[in-house]
Amino acid sequence: MKIVTLLENTARRPGLAAARGLSLYVETDRRKVLFDMGPDASFLDNARALGIDLAAVDAAVLSHGHSDHGGGLAAFCAVNRGASIYLRREALGAYYAVLPGQEPNYIGLPETAELAERFVFTGEWETLDGGLTLFSGVEDERTLRAAAPKLQEKTEAGFRPDGFAHEQHMLVEEKGKTALLAGCGHLGIVNILRAAERRLGRRPDVVFGGFHLFELNPEDPEAVALTGATAAELAKGTTLYYTGHCTGDWAYARLKEALGDRLRPMDCGASAEL
Repeated sequence: MKIVTLLENTARRPGLAAARGLSLYVETDRRKVLFDMGPDASFLDNARALGIDLAAVDAAVLSHGHSDHGGGLAAFCAVNRGASIYLRREALGAYYAVLPGQEPNYIGLPETAELAERFVFTGEWETLDGGLTLFSGVEDERTLRAAAPKLQEKTEAGFRPDGFAHEQHMLVEEKGKTALLAGCGHLGIVNILRAAERRLGRRPDVVFGGFHLFELNPEDPEAVALTGATAAELAKGTTLYYTGHCTGDWAYARLKEALGDRLRPMDCGASAEL
């Protein structure tokens, strides 16, 4: 099994573009999967530079309905004519960043009507061929969740806090090894990890994804406590963690203190083989 970061906020390798968002590629003996498509078509150029043929992808997964993960959806469909796109039906909702005194900023997906025939809507647990499992409905212990209250959904009754029913995660199992992919981890990476552990009966061998800790204020005692609790939980076991995107530099440094070499940057071109 191989996992490659096609696009992320940071590119340390020459010749790769960076953009705020995420796109990951997973290849096993049986499947080639694209997990998220970044904010635009930049991930396509990076894939070519890395020698990855996205026309050969046989399944695409959208982790949630925000444009920094699904803005490149149409670009992917233009180069890959056959892969189904697995997403939560709720990912098609109207999602905004809402701040006091400012106009709400739309952060949902671009228009998707022309792509609808490619969509496969997923439930809380979906087992796909080739060792793939998609899951949502994570038990939400809110003390382990760092998603900002500005993230909201627009409904007929007005704006309401986003409950992240549109968020899903992926397990990839092959030859006794398991990877967990999480787009932003809005519901808390620890909550997601625990849900995966209940499914597997053990922790995954590797995790790729954003942990959504970037907006924490290091002067806030609650933020310090949340990051400490996250670090303590992730330190259990032997799992390797590749993270970036929405994790944030301060939180990454705190996690690094607890995890050492088990925490690695998920910048463009980063890869792991199991």
